[in-house]
Amino acid sequence: MPNSCGPRRSRLLLAVFVVVAGLFPDGVVVVLGREYDVLTNNWLVELNHEGGERVARSVAADTGFEFVAPVMGSDSHFHFVHRGVPHARIRRSVPHTRLLRKHPHVKSAVQQSGFLRHKRGYKPLDNIPVNNVAQPLAAVSSHDNFAHGKKLPLPTDPDFEKEWYLRNTGQSKGVPGLDLNVVEAWNMGYTGKGVTTAIMDDGIDYLHEDLKYNYNADASYDFSSNDPYPYPRYTDTWFNSHGTRCAGEVSAARDNNVCGVGVAYGSMVAGLRMLDQPFMTDLIEANAMGHMPNVIDIYSASWGPTDDGKTVDGPRNLTMRAIVNGVNNGRYGKGNIYVWASGDGGPNDDCNCDGYAASMWTVSINSATNDGRTAGYDESCSSTLASTFSNGKSSSHDAGVATTDLYNNCTASHSGTSAAAPEAAGVYALALEANKNLTWRDIQHLTVLTSKRNSLYDSNGVHKWQLNGARLEFNHLFGYGVLDAAAMVDLASQWKGLPERFHCTAGSVTDEREFSFGQNIHMAIDSDSCVGTENEVNYLEHVQAYVTLRSSYRGTVTMYLTSPMNTTSMILSQRPNDDDDKNGFTRWPFMTTHTWAEVSRGTWSLDVVLEPILGLKNNHETGLFKEWTLVLHGTKTAPYANQPLAVEGVHEKLEMVSRAHESGVVMV
Repeated sequence: MPNSCGPRRSRLLLAVFVVVAGLFPDGVVVVLGREYDVLTNNWLVELNHEGGERVARSVAADTGFEFVAPVMGSDSHFHFVHRGVPHARIRRSVPHTRLLRKHPHVKSAVQQSGFLRHKRGYKPLDNIPVNNVAQPLAAVSSHDNFAHGKKLPLPTDPDFEKEWYLRNTGQSKGVPGLDLNVVEAWNMGYTGKGVTTAIMDDGIDYLHEDLKYNYNADASYDFSSNDPYPYPRYTDTWFNSHGTRCAGEVSAARDNNVCGVGVAYGSMVAGLRMLDQPFMTDLIEANAMGHMPNVIDIYSASWGPTDDGKTVDGPRNLTMRAIVNGVNNGRYGKGNIYVWASGDGGPNDDCNCDGYAASMWTVSINSATNDGRTAGYDESCSSTLASTFSNGKSSSHDAGVATTDLYNNCTASHSGTSAAAPEAAGVYALALEANKNLTWRDIQHLTVLTSKRNSLYDSNGVHKWQLNGARLEFNHLFGYGVLDAAAMVDLASQWKGLPERFHCTAGSVTDEREFSFGQNIHMAIDSDSCVGTENEVNYLEHVQAYVTLRSSYRGTVTMYLTSPMNTTSMILSQRPNDDDDKNGFTRWPFMTTHTWAEVSRGTWSLDVVLEPILGLKNNHETGLFKEWTLVLHGTKTAPYANQPLAVEGVHEKLEMVSRAHESGVVMV
């Protein structure tokens, strides 16, 4: 994703006279005065002919570099590091780059910039609870051990009763029945057997009694230390417990008298350690997201750009290539599933400004509390597909997410959308066991069709539940509702696949327009959905609005996209902390899932509105609009025409969608 879309998060503040060699807790090297790019000691090196790793290692030895690895399994692109260059510096190492480029086998060499990526939902522990560890038992994780539909005894794990997100009986002041409905999925015979989920994070304590039998060592790697052992680095604050907690939510073993149980306790979990370093690079992200895509089924990410309400950032070029390659070619062509935490910036941020969560290639998951409300840290955006759970009411000690913790411990205080994404990954592992042939698109359609409103609501009364033009119920906070594991595996087991997906550029508005308070912009594009071409899209999945504009205070800009079937998506909400007055947005792809399954042909409109910010001294802001390009993604033929109708709770949805198509703008 182009870095020109927002402020450069890899910039540093420099001091006039003093250079501080250390790193402050927020990951910024401070010097005073001017701003500079952060440059790392990593290089992307491209060879000018075939030769692969053997030639790359020779080049590294000739030039004084250290060979690290191929980039996404390439025979021509490689990751080099130079130990004589600091991990972070403010000037490019021109002599080192020149030395590489002069080598007869090198086509290009690019020193890698560094940027910040933050874990979501981490909260310091005041007290570290210690579990009672029994003798290790083999994980109970076999679909073959019980008959389909037979009711199983509940797990005997000591913390299972604290796992209200798995079975909510009203504990911790929750709403009974507001959970992921996984017990019913287990009773149907599904535990995630044969599925591997990679936790892209700060490592996994793979020696933990609740994880070690479900740990996929072959699929794991440490991209921070460049070795196969992604064990977390010790700190006094236990800061690097994040990945271990996420892993337990997915694959913690059942009935072994240790902690709780994972959503997909029969599945495998892999550790991809890549967050525990001062600065992220495009190379590290790309290699993690493209690691063993035919072995790893699901990649779970509980991190992203800074959740400060003013950052606009997303994946760089190599990382985007890795994700696109994963969905197109991973799992032997069925596509990897990338699950992303929507963000912890709260109501003053918008996850459509996070290029990872807002990507149509990822499944963006928000969180809800155990009584059905959105948590105070939850971001909202039109790209969110569904929700799981984070923590409950703060007054209850055990209202957090109960899971595994470092050094064979347990915790009941995991929280944030960090906790939500792995729960979704666990549900998807159950679905993939139910049907190994599911594609990445199938997973998204199953999510839309089987998620439920349940007891979810906006306690502030702002975001209501609505029906889109295809009669599917959605909410700006929760997407299409909370995941229902039993409904998903039931539908997945009967799923017949989808028509081919196409991409239609529906039109553009390119004339510059000024706007200000009280002088909003309304634009329209009349789309024929690329009818008669190879890119015809009549039934929608994702819709993107590529927008270029700037304003004197970016956080006052809000945008609303309305479909031909009269569904309005707020594709950008107000962000009071975003005081940018220079960068604005440059072809930033604002995305909505709210028009899912709608008929696409007709008039689309975009409204750009400046909304005053309470407390802002000068609310006389202005802006300049430059471009809007509308891109439609979906199918030429009706997506659910051949799908089964027997699944309880889904039959009605499919019938309503069919009737909406019959009365829509176009029928194919």
